[in-house]
Amino acid sequence: MELTAVETATAVRAGSLTAREATTRALDRIARSQPMTNAWQVVRTEAALAEAEAVDRHLERTSLPLAGVPIAIKDTVPVAGEPLRDGSTATDPAPRDADHEVVRRLRAAGAVVVGLTRVPELCVWGVTDSRFGITRNPWDRDRTPGGSSGGSAAAVAAGDVPIAHGNDGMGSIRIPAACCGLVGIKPGTGVVPSDDRTSHWNGMSEHGPLATTVADAALMLSVLADRPALADLRDPGALRIALSTRAPAPLTPVAAPWRDAAQRAARLLQEAGHHVTERTPHYSPTLLTTTGMALWTTGTAEEADLLPDPSALEKRNRRHAAIGRALARRGHPRPAGREAWRSRAEAFFEECDVLLTPALAQPPVAAHAWSSRGWVRSVTANARFAPFAAPWNIVGWPAMTVPAGLDPDGRPVAVQLVGRPGTEPTLLALAAQLEIRQSWPRTAPLPTA
Repeated sequence: MELTAVETATAVRAGSLTAREATTRALDRIARSQPMTNAWQVVRTEAALAEAEAVDRHLERTSLPLAGVPIAIKDTVPVAGEPLRDGSTATDPAPRDADHEVVRRLRAAGAVVVGLTRVPELCVWGVTDSRFGITRNPWDRDRTPGGSSGGSAAAVAAGDVPIAHGNDGMGSIRIPAACCGLVGIKPGTGVVPSDDRTSHWNGMSEHGPLATTVADAALMLSVLADRPALADLRDPGALRIALSTRAPAPLTPVAAPWRDAAQRAARLLQEAGHHVTERTPHYSPTLLTTTGMALWTTGTAEEADLLPDPSALEKRNRRHAAIGRALARRGHPRPAGREAWRSRAEAFFEECDVLLTPALAQPPVAAHAWSSRGWVRSVTANARFAPFAAPWNIVGWPAMTVPAGLDPDGRPVAVQLVGRPGTEPTLLALAAQLEIRQSWPRTAPLPTA
């Protein structure tokens, strides 16, 4: 089993492993897995080795929290010297001059950027395919790794790197984490810098980690947020936990393995001393179909209008952006729907500390070229399999995916934990309790040859 991020950084700080050795191992794994997963947009072989050697020479290497840890960056933020394609041939192929702040923080902490990972065009969808190809789930290559951080999730689940950057506008960290059996956390608004003009989506999008362990996710989040205390997983005390297995979207069935995963996690948390009751938030029937759709499409339209040539977008995304522009002309997104949901969520959380749900409603959908199948089919597929994430982007509250073992077909299942603003430490601590009581396989069993 490959080292975790915590183990790698500890070894590099102690001198028992060099950053170059850790990076070389990652590059070797990428060379083996990329033909199977297509997780990587750019592999920075020479640049990554040079960065690793700089970490090894660093005079204060022993103080770097991510010393020598190979990391993937989702191709949706600027990385100096690399193009930012955002899954689209409509973007500018010129290399970027400077790192985004989250990349700068990771590098300053000693992480080595080994490459950029695939995304669907403009990160619109919960599956990862584009004109750059189809990205596949390491657990089942006929299935999607989710999206839009699907490349990052596939890279971590394949064991290429121990941690990866993602961002989450309507579930884009938590959905691929669930598909690939990973820990993924979307922090609340303002915890991590998210001042992008692109991929901001009306303030719904946040940057966060994908990892194979809770400790690795906590460590990476502590660097992204510049809050070292987040890496310290403390006992959260006895909490009031609400279990809900009903999907937020009307008439959306929840498959038995995903419902059972949430119920199993609830029992484990009850055994850990928490008070668990079955309660479901009062989701409005129009929360996702009206409020969420307006935020999603108008955010996409704003991003598309910044492109050099929006007409070069995929047909489904041209339609998505056109719907957003039409809604914007009619005054959408209107604040009333968002604020009504916030009031309902606040009232719900007066009687609980954490909400526990399935992470997905259905298994990951097939790894198709969804980009050629039209807007309606893409929306329908996304809505059916991944309805649980978006409500918490709409209000900007922290939420995370925690693995919960494998289904009868050997694919990962997972649960979602949600809390009020500022409860990232609580969610991570709960996730750590689940990890102790129900460990999960860290990476997929890929062929060795």
